[in-house]
Amino acid sequence: MARSRSRQPRVDDIAAGGFVRSVVLLRDRVPSFDIYPYCLPAVRSLETLPLHDKVTFLIGENGAGKSTLIEAMAVAAGFNAEGGSRHFNFATRRTESDLHQALRLIRSPRRQRTGFFLRAESLYNVATTIDDLEVVDPYGGRSLHAQSHGESFLALAVNRFGPEGLYFLDEPEAALSPTRQLALLALIDDHVQQRGSQFVVATHSPILMAYPDATIYQLSAEAGIQTVAYEDTEHFKLTRDFLNDRPSFFRELF
Repeated sequence: MARSRSRQPRVDDIAAGGFVRSVVLLRDRVPSFDIYPYCLPAVRSLETLPLHDKVTFLIGENGAGKSTLIEAMAVAAGFNAEGGSRHFNFATRRTESDLHQALRLIRSPRRQRTGFFLRAESLYNVATTIDDLEVVDPYGGRSLHAQSHGESFLALAVNRFGPEGLYFLDEPEAALSPTRQLALLALIDDHVQQRGSQFVVATHSPILMAYPDATIYQLSAEAGIQTVAYEDTEHFKLTRDFLNDRPSFFRELF
């Protein structure tokens, strides 16, 4: 069954069982809405963003602000900007915005037992830190550098993600084949259904965002942030149309 059509999110629409119920932009802390990242339409329009108690997706075109927003959420939750657990404190090159300073996470009475911020683009830096700290055992007992990008990504998720965890994932599909994306979906489902975890995921992947009953937020220059049904996302429609009629796309492209 298709989800409801695009509309503005309301706090009452989202179950309150997760660790973070919503994200609030403290507009009085914004230095100017004319400078980055506050000039992004998704940030300019942000007031209160309810999070699903299990899985929330942030989607949109390149430059819409998905990674910027999920990074700010993760840092506001106490995670390292380049990724890792709350105990990681390293910086290869500081590129994070100061958006986290203007965000407030509205938490539920539940407190997570563990958590992780996993972003595909800086997994190399996280793997290096794990080796340098000599804490390989919790990550499967084998250096993540000794594995392919996709293998190391899944090894980290399988071995390091624990029950009752708060997890932020930034474009995980960049490291994963379609088959491994399905494996990640199965892992996410096990954690939210059986282990009481909560996930916030920024993604372009029509495979990942198909997770049943998740909340999907579309970030765009036109509407800022709106909820959208999976079947109404450009990712779903474009992939479906391309697979159904590749020759017409090739005629347009070539």
